[in-house]
Order: sequence, then structure tokens, then C-alpha cells
Amino acid sequence: MGSTLIAFSGGVDSTFLAAVAHDALGERAVAVTALSPAIPAAEIEEARRLAARIGIRHLTVETKEMDSPAYVENSPDRCYHCKNELFGRLRSLAAELRLACVADGSNADDEHDFRPGRRAATAHGVRSPLAEAGLTKDEIRRLSKARGLPTWDKPAMACLASRLPYGTPVTEAALKRVEAAEEALRALGLRQLRVRHHGDIARIEVDEAGFALLTQDGNRHAVTEKLKALGYLYVTLDLAGFRSGSLNEALPAAPAGKRDAR
Repeated sequence: MGSTLIAFSGGVDSTFLAAVAHDALGERAVAVTALSPAIPAAEIEEARRLAARIGIRHLTVETKEMDSPAYVENSPDRCYHCKNELFGRLRSLAAELRLACVADGSNADDEHDFRPGRRAATAHGVRSPLAEAGLTKDEIRRLSKARGLPTWDKPAMACLASRLPYGTPVTEAALKRVEAAEEALRALGLRQLRVRHHGDIARIEVDEAGFALLTQDGNRHAVTEKLKALGYLYVTLDLAGFRSGSLNEALPAAPAGKRDAR
């Protein structure tokens, strides 16, 4: 590739990609993290720490997807409008820095998911080295562990807008409420979770370990109090548990098994 700018969220995939790119390209690899109301502040800070640990040059860029009515209306192709904004800015920054390519951390498993954002990547000529190499998520986790990257077992993440059902307008107030709710849950030790925002209802999805944690030592009542203090009238626990892209279950036209990794 010669030189590249990497869309760097600090997740499992982009962290591994940034580490490998830094090994291969040195100063010709630059990691860039988006600053957006849909990205938790804690994730941005972690991205900064990870980039420093890797040693790669790290920049941030403010994205303006909230200025787009097509994004705010939150239709099923919301991710396209978000990624179109992000990749457009990254392409401009890459040209400014005289870097040949823009790359993201999409992997081989993503080809089987419902991901409208991939259309934007294609339109902007974004490369996906991990997918091109045929690496799956499990393989990337194993390789990350072998490299000593702390993200090897990091839970899957997604932007906060993915917590809002399609058709619910994306507002900064809703995003901040979800962010605060999930921070409260993580403070209790929960790792794999989502707080789905259904107006006055917070629908919590957790994995098996999360179920056990929420039902012990008064945590259930503590979570209820914390989330009600944030403005939720009802706090519910989804008995089906955590699953990526659960809001896509409301899309009858979505192909079976095609779920956006959220």
C-alpha cells in the first residue's frame, strides 16, 4: 500500500490493523479517530491510549453526520450516511497528508453481515486489509493476543446511534442518555452489553455473565435507580440476552442471518 491512513476506533480489528500497519509502514501509517456525539468519550480516550501504546501517529477528526437529515431520521441505511461523512473526511485528510490509501478494520466475517456502511467504503475507495487477507474475527483476536494487544478480548462495540430503533430520530440528548446508562452498567463490572433506547424504556441486553451479575448483591435495584435517574421511566432486562444487531430484527426485508454487528 505504500502509505495509509487508518480509520481507528480502538476496537479489536482497527487496533490490530494499526499495529500491523505501524510495523510495516512506520511513519507512513497514521491512525485517525472520529470525534462524534455517537462515539462514547471513554472510547475516544481508549483509542488515544492504544495508539500511544502501539507507537503509531494518532489524529482525530470531527465528523458532522448530525448535520445530515438523512442520518438524523435514522432509517435502516443510517450507517451509510455516517460512513459516507467519515470516509469523505478521511479521504481529504489522507490527501492533505500525502498518504496513498484509507483503510478500515473490516474483517472477513463482515461480508456476511447487514452493513450499509460498506457501500460508503466502496464509494470512497477504502481498503480493508484484514478482509482482503481473509482474517476472521476469531483469528484477529488470537493474533492480537499473541502480539500482547490488550484489545484481544475486548467486547464488540458499535456507535451509540445503533441503540436507537430505526425511525427514532438521532439526537444528542438520546445519545448522551444511552452513553451514561451504559457507563453506569460498566461501573458494576458488566462488559458485553447494550442499552437499547425505546423512548422512556431502557431495554438492557447482557451476556450470561451479565445476567448473573445483575441479579446479585442488589445490582438489579441499583441499575434501576441509576437509569431512572437518567430519565428512563421503565428499565427492562431482555431475556433473550445480548445479540449484535438486535434492532435489525424489526426489518422484515433483512435477509435471514444478515445482522449488522452492533
